[in-house]
Amino acid sequence: MKVSKSIFFGLMSALLTASIAPAESHEILIPQVKPIFLSPSLNSQSPFSAFTASNINDNPEDSQFKKLKRWYETTTQRSSTFTVGFQPYGVAFDGTNIWVTNSGSISITKLRASDGTVLGTYAVGYIPRGVAFDGANIWVANSGSDSITKLRASDGTVLGTYAVGFYPYGVAFDGANIWVTNSGSNDVTKLRASDGTVLGTYTVGLNPRGVIFDGTNVWVANSNSNNITRLRASDGVVLNTYAVGWIPKWIVFDGANIWVTNYGSSNVTKLRASDGNVLGTYTVGIYPYGIAFDGVNIWITNAGSNDVTKMRASDGAVLRTYGVGINPRGVVFDGTSIWVVSYDSGMITKL
Repeated sequence: MKVSKSIFFGLMSALLTASIAPAESHEILIPQVKPIFLSPSLNSQSPFSAFTASNINDNPEDSQFKKLKRWYETTTQRSSTFTVGFQPYGVAFDGTNIWVTNSGSISITKLRASDGTVLGTYAVGYIPRGVAFDGANIWVANSGSDSITKLRASDGTVLGTYAVGFYPYGVAFDGANIWVTNSGSNDVTKLRASDGTVLGTYTVGLNPRGVIFDGTNVWVANSNSNNITRLRASDGVVLNTYAVGWIPKWIVFDGANIWVTNYGSSNVTKLRASDGNVLGTYTVGIYPYGIAFDGVNIWITNAGSNDVTKMRASDGAVLRTYGVGINPRGVVFDGTSIWVVSYDSGMITKL
């Protein structure tokens, strides 16, 4: 049994009117409708599933029907939250599990990505911040201990702790080596991933935070210099420095371009990785912090507005904003879902 589009839109109009009108008594006349059957052509979880769609292109109203259905599905947020440690900060994915540094509880939490189950919590150094996966192990920058901890991803066993610079922050893996930004000594340390041997320390800008590898070079966001530094990964030679926004925090590579969150100017900068040319600057939420790439889109955590911005990587168009916990920081993509750490909520959200 099919329901006419006119009845459907009459119902929707009445419901929308009732939802936005001033609080007072309303009488809504709803036409009686005979029982209807679910159409296999629509998702049974959708509120529109009771409407058959076999003739969806028969008249102009059908395009409105499609738009309304699309609007509902794209504005309905589906998410889950999981409790981790105190003041969670950084986050990484190891191919199966999510790892979250708990800066206030001197630990790192491992969660199963499929369902958020906590698999373990492991002690690391003081004030753990950045975290990275090297294909077998997890590396954690301990800001308060001036060190980096290496843990075996399979069971959380600590394999070593290595001294780096002053107040280490961000961590990145280049395929063979670990790079750590030292925010207090304005440099980056390069360590051999196999044994933690320090291979070099290289001066960058003031208060370096985020760091990323683009396949050839290492990029560092210098928060107090309002720029990013590009270094050759093979020998640490500084190739150039590029101006971005105010107080750049975190950084990501999308396969062709570098994206930087500018905490102080509430926007993100996109630069071409090959030459550092600025391709665009895009407004996001308040105090953007963490950033991730999902293969198509860029995701930015906005620490001041407690939300996450989804932006199309090709042109910087904002596609959606999602509410999360208080003061979101780290963000990572697991191949299916986006995970966002909320510093002041002690939790991680799966979108």
